[in-house]
Amino acid sequence: MVERRRVVVTGIGVVSPAGIGKEKFWEGVSRGKNCIDRITFFDPKDHPSQVAAEIRDFDPTDYLSPQELHHVHRSTPLAIAATAEALRGSKISESDYREIGVVIGSGAGGLGYGEQQIMKYYRDGYKRMSPHASTGTFVGMISSDVSIRFGLNGMSTVVSTGCTSANDAMGSALNLIRFGLADILITGGAEACVTPAIVAAFARLGALSIKWNAEPKRASRPFNADRDGFVMGEGAWIFVFEELKRALKRGAVIYAEVAGYAATCDAYHKTVPEPTGAFLAKAMENAMKDAALAKEQIDYINLHGTSTILNDKTETAAIKLCFGRRAYSIPCSSLKSMIGHPQGASGAAGAAASIMSMINNFIVPTINYERPDPECDLDYVPNKGRAAKVDTVMVNSIGFGSKNSIIILKKYS
Repeated sequence: MVERRRVVVTGIGVVSPAGIGKEKFWEGVSRGKNCIDRITFFDPKDHPSQVAAEIRDFDPTDYLSPQELHHVHRSTPLAIAATAEALRGSKISESDYREIGVVIGSGAGGLGYGEQQIMKYYRDGYKRMSPHASTGTFVGMISSDVSIRFGLNGMSTVVSTGCTSANDAMGSALNLIRFGLADILITGGAEACVTPAIVAAFARLGALSIKWNAEPKRASRPFNADRDGFVMGEGAWIFVFEELKRALKRGAVIYAEVAGYAATCDAYHKTVPEPTGAFLAKAMENAMKDAALAKEQIDYINLHGTSTILNDKTETAAIKLCFGRRAYSIPCSSLKSMIGHPQGASGAAGAAASIMSMINNFIVPTINYERPDPECDLDYVPNKGRAAKVDTVMVNSIGFGSKNSIIILKKYS
C-alpha cells in the first residue's frame, strides 16, 4: 500500500479587493468590509450589471515591466504578486526553487486579453494585434508565467474547471504531494474577470445581479430572499503546499494541514445545479472520508454562497442532506457577500480566509443579510464576524457544468 504523506501549508499570498497581503485581507473580511462598488475598469453604463469587486490599489508594475504587461492579462500579475508573498513568507531558500512545481486554478485565465486582441483585429486588422495574442489568452500560460518569473522547474499546470478551478487545483496538489509525485507546490487560484465582454456574457446568461446598480454595496446578498445574482470579483490567493517532514526539517512555519479533497459531478445541466444537492452532499461526505474526519468534527463551512437564486438554495439543501440536524449548529458563511465572486479563484479565497479563521479562532460574516430566505435557514454568521474555536474547516466550491469540489483544512498538530 502506498504511504499517504501529510501535506501542510507553509506560505500564503493574497491580492484581493479586501486587501493586499494575508494580514490586510484578513483584517478586511474579518470585520465585514464591503468591497463592492460601481465598475471603474470600464464604463458600464450600457451593461445591465454595473457593479463589481475590483482591486483598486494594486500596481502591476511592482511585479512586471510596462513592456511585459503588454503581453499578459491582469490575472498574471495578480498571480505573480500573490506567489511572491507566499514564497517570501515560506522562507524557502531560492536554491530550492528548482524543485518547486506550480498547480494553479483559473477559469477564464487570459480571456480578457483575448477580448482586447479580438477587438483590435476586427477594428484595426491583423497587423495591429499583439504577437502575444495567442499566449496571452491561453489559460495555461498563468502557471508558466509564474514558473518563469521565479525559476520554478517542477511541473507547471493550470486546472481550469470553472468556478471549482482553485479547489480542484489544490486537491490535485494535495494528492501529488501525498503520493510522492512532488514535495512542494505552488497552488491556489487567480482570476481577473472584470472586463466588458466577460461581465456582459454572464449578465446575458442571467447570472449577475442587476437590481442593485444604484446601491452597489447591497448587490451581493447571499441567502437573502431578494438576491438576484452574483457580483463579479477578482484576485489571487496562492499557497505553498509542502510535504510535512520536509517542512519540519527546514523549520518552516506551518499555517494549516490540508486534510482532504473530493469532487463530484451532478451530470445534470450546464448552469443549473441538481435541485436536491445530492451530489454536492456526496462530495462533502467523500472529502470528510478522505480526511478521516467525522461529521461532528467540522467546525465551520466556508460556503460557495454566490448570491444566485439556485446556488444558495441548493448549497443549503446539500449541507442539510449531508449533516442532518447538525447542519443547523455548524456556522457557515460566504466571503462573496464582501468580495464578490472571483470565479475560478473563489475556492482559494475561501481557503485563505479559512486558514486565517483557524489561526485567529474567528469566523468571517455573511454581510448584507437583511431578508432571510425561508429555504435558506442555516447559521450564516449574519452581518458580524464571530469568535469561535475553529480546528477543522470545509471549503465548498460549486461550478457551472454540474461540478462540485470540496477541500478540508485543519489545524496542524
